[in-house]
Formats: sequence, C-alpha cells, structure tokens
Amino acid sequence: MAHKRIGIVGYGHLGKYLTKAVLERPDLDLAFVWNRTTILEPDLEDKYICHNLEDCGHYSPDLIVEVAHPVISEQYGPMFLGLADYMVGSPTALASQAVEDSLRASATTHGLYIPAGAFWGAEDILKMADRGTLKALKVTMTKHPSCFKLEEDLKAKNAQVCGNEAVTLYDGSVRGLCSLAPNNVNTMAAAAMAAHNLGFDGVQGCLISDPKLTDWHIVEVEVTGPKIAGKNFSVKTSRNNPADPGAVTGTATYSSFLSSMVRAGGHGPGVHLC
Repeated sequence: MAHKRIGIVGYGHLGKYLTKAVLERPDLDLAFVWNRTTILEPDLEDKYICHNLEDCGHYSPDLIVEVAHPVISEQYGPMFLGLADYMVGSPTALASQAVEDSLRASATTHGLYIPAGAFWGAEDILKMADRGTLKALKVTMTKHPSCFKLEEDLKAKNAQVCGNEAVTLYDGSVRGLCSLAPNNVNTMAAAAMAAHNLGFDGVQGCLISDPKLTDWHIVEVEVTGPKIAGKNFSVKTSRNNPADPGAVTGTATYSSFLSSMVRAGGHGPGVHLC
C-alpha cells in the first residue's frame, strides 16, 4: 500500500510538530512544507520546501494540511481540493458563508476534512445533526487572559481583566465570534460544521477569560436533543486541556491534531470530520 503523501501549509509550532511526526512515521511521506516566511530549518531538506503555493501540485500530495491562517482556505482552498484531499486546520475560515460554500462546491473529487481538535463528542453530534435530532449546542471555552489572541472590542475587554474574577468576553453565535478570535475558537468552528443542522448561526459560543486559570484550557460542550416523555435529552462534557499561560493551543491538542491528520483522506468527495 502506497504511503500517504502530506503537504503542510504553515510552519509555526503546530506545523513543525506535524512535519517532524510525518518524517518519523513509516506510513506517511512528506510531500512539501510551505511557510509565509522563509523556513530556516537545517534539519529540513530543501527538496521538501515549497516556495510558492501555486506550485504545490508539483509535489504530488495526497493530503494538504493547513495550519497557517484562515485566509489560506479562502485564497487557496478550491485549488487544493482540485489537487488532493484538504484538511482545514483553521476552520474559523468557514464562518464566512462564501468560503464555506466555495469549499463545499470544490469538494467534488477530493474530500474537505475538519479536525475535531479539542471538540469532544464530535462524531456523536454529527450523527444527531444528520438525523435532525440536535436541537441546541453550546461550546464554552475558558482560558487565562494571556492565552487569547483577540481582535477589536474583545481585545480591549480582555486587556482589562485582572484580579481573580473571571469575565465573560462573548456569548452568542459562533459566526459572530470567529472573526474576533480566529486563533482561539477553531474548536467552536468545528462544532458548527459537525452540527450542520444548526450551523454557525445556530451554535452558541461562549468565551471566558479567567486570571486564575494558569494551568488549563477548559472546553465545555452542552448538547440538547429531542424531548422524550416531556424531557429534553442532554449531554454536558468538560475537557481540561493542560496549557501554560500564554499558550494559544493546549498541549493535548497537538496529539489530537496529529491523530486527525492520520485519519484524514481517502473517504471520497464531500465534507468529513476527522
């Protein structure tokens, strides 16, 4: 069986982690690595470095993995899907209806893959969405103020958080949050894709900044299903992900992302969770 050839778009902390993992695994081959700035990595052979994303097809990837920035999917996603399966590491890009529609329309030969990341229970929620029994979904993320990379009003609000009191920065639709916290709420974007009968407008996102939370990122998922004998089915999970102050991505998310990358690909056209 041929090894899966993987192209990695982005060479930050996560991109480096994935590149190293691909090079070490016997079942995977590294097709290429691209980065917005020059890659200065003595251990990475020149043959792997793609200088222009327009040329990435020359490297014959089976799966292209974006771990750079949401704008990559907007600019290159349809091209990637014409060449290979595509895993969107920054699914906040899909909060733009135009980007989501464009990628769905382009996933006719190859598959569009959404990594679950820190989103616990994604497959179960997808099944409920498929059946139309998912009635509500809320994802709450609580982190230390230094772990957020925010825009506009949320940035100013978070900068004022001090002492020991947790502050709710946002509580509303996931679509409205993604552009304000594109680096922090990929978990919520994955939730909105899994809960496709609710979508980005129907899934609720809550962001809490807690100065006391120096060792963890906490992700709570609240699922509401249909009424049975007059009572709503419900599930609530809480995931405590170890993370140092200032870390945008929790430690456990790296290994989770690697697992998603290994699972991605080969399932045909359309949208798939991994």
